[in-house]
Amino acid sequence: MADHNKEVDQITGVETTGHEWDGLKELNNPLPKWWLYIFYGCIVWAIGYWVLMPSWPLVSDYTKGVLGSSQRAEATAEFQAAQAERAKMGEKLMQASLQEIEDTPELLEFAMAQGKIAFGDNCAPCHGTSATGALGYPNLQDDAWIWGGSLDDINYTISYGIRSGNDDERYAEMSAFGRDEILSKEEIVNVSSYVAKIAGIDPDPKADLDAGAVLFEENCAACHGEDAKGLRDAGGPDLTAPNYLYKRSLEGIEAQVTSPKHGVMPAWIDRLGETTVKSLAVYVHSLGGGE
Repeated sequence: MADHNKEVDQITGVETTGHEWDGLKELNNPLPKWWLYIFYGCIVWAIGYWVLMPSWPLVSDYTKGVLGSSQRAEATAEFQAAQAERAKMGEKLMQASLQEIEDTPELLEFAMAQGKIAFGDNCAPCHGTSATGALGYPNLQDDAWIWGGSLDDINYTISYGIRSGNDDERYAEMSAFGRDEILSKEEIVNVSSYVAKIAGIDPDPKADLDAGAVLFEENCAACHGEDAKGLRDAGGPDLTAPNYLYKRSLEGIEAQVTSPKHGVMPAWIDRLGETTVKSLAVYVHSLGGGE
């Protein structure tokens, strides 16, 4: 039986609840049944979750739930499984030669992934994320490799470093011809201009290139070769290459002859281990440079 005391809104034809605020009256519109069913279902689902799964914190523990599920235990198990698989692949890398790693798709994929991460963590600060280097840090994507760019050469260099202090380091040191007064200022200008000329750089027009050639043969050819294309056994870089480790200009050559800079690369074998160093060698070799 309708309650005739209820007020009906004239616009909508819906009864009001009798509540009014500042002239605003609330219509008596019930919630849709589908919304109520979902709401009640969520309550039932929540109660079931509280019973089955870990959910309620206690003073020093938490309720474990009937199922005893633990995401931490699942994550730990997955991590341990991944570690076991990684150890298994690492053992295979240890036993394989560098060439076998490159020739075996499964090993190559693992080595490339591990090498890329190791490069980003340890090598990119000096060589750049794209391995193109910077002033004083070699470009690993070109073919100008002082100590050789083969897989074995790269692996050895990464392992023991350059002027690193390791017993098996690669070591070469250029004489300070100006600082130690081995050559006069005029002789430095002559030999620097000679090197610039054969490197395709404009020499000093006042320099004596013939005298510079003699000075080069007497002082530089032992490490850089008579043709200035470098000697790997001596650690002498190719002076005719387009990429110089330091400034490639007449001024840069004179500065290096006068008081040379000597970079240092750490020995990574003890820090990273043989497996990671192998992976790094394979990754660096894949960048496009090397041999």
